[in-house]
Amino acid sequence: MSDSQVPQQPLITVVIPAYNYASTLARAAQSVLGQLDENSELLIIDDGSSDATPDVIDALKLGYPERFRSIRKENGGLASVRNLGIAEARGEWLVFLDADDQMAGGALQALQVHIAAHPETRMVIGGHVSVFEDGRRRSHAADPVPDEPMARVRAYLLDKRLAISNGACAMHRDVFSSGNYPEHFRNSEDIPVFAQVLARYPVSRIDAVLALIYKHGDSLRHHTGHGRAVGTQLVDEVFRRLPDSLQGLRQAFHVQRCLSLFRSAYLMGDTEQARQYFCAAITSDWSVLFNFSYSRKALRLFTWRR
Repeated sequence: MSDSQVPQQPLITVVIPAYNYASTLARAAQSVLGQLDENSELLIIDDGSSDATPDVIDALKLGYPERFRSIRKENGGLASVRNLGIAEARGEWLVFLDADDQMAGGALQALQVHIAAHPETRMVIGGHVSVFEDGRRRSHAADPVPDEPMARVRAYLLDKRLAISNGACAMHRDVFSSGNYPEHFRNSEDIPVFAQVLARYPVSRIDAVLALIYKHGDSLRHHTGHGRAVGTQLVDEVFRRLPDSLQGLRQAFHVQRCLSLFRSAYLMGDTEQARQYFCAAITSDWSVLFNFSYSRKALRLFTWRR
């Protein structure tokens, strides 16, 4: 086959992980299918769903013949799906769109133009719109991206001044040479990956809405349970991937993680776990006691009758 006959590889692969999202998968897929061109592709990965997800994929294949690829695998969690997506994607760039969200109109074209104008970038962060169950919508512009790796990682991990949402960002496959998604995590698996990208690669911001992200009322309990299962392992996983020059942020992130787990356990009524996480936080940094939003809650816990 001559060079002129070699099929052009798509620039961007949109990966939709699907696990028991039969009710919303078609909406997510159609939001991408309407934008595909010769420089993009869609890959849907069914993570062993037990609902009608396979039927939805079959219906999409009938409606959009040969417009996308799909893979079904044994259930292994979101990190395993994303890692398979990295391996199977034909594009140099990947966008991971959750099966209950939507790609914003014009997002793929906007990304292609931005990437062409910024060939050095390895992550593009865009804006998104939060869609609530009552129909309300809230727009979120992409946050400014600091120039230096230390400032970027601090803004993301500690100061919360740099938000990154799956579906509203694109990553070059080069960034995964520093590590894929941790498959032993069932929550927060994206944080170590985003941190390593901010620490090691050029990052740019696009002034465009890339995704519509749907908020669910039952997400707190689900997120909290899996987050506590990961616990402070997240700290080890994040800093295992970061260069020596950024290890000085570890203690502060450990304290912040303990306080986040404390708050989650407190809201769930798990007083023993809440006490343990608060004690771990003040052991690392006693100044936590002067953060009254946490210390007031802790005082209630330690004065409750066991």
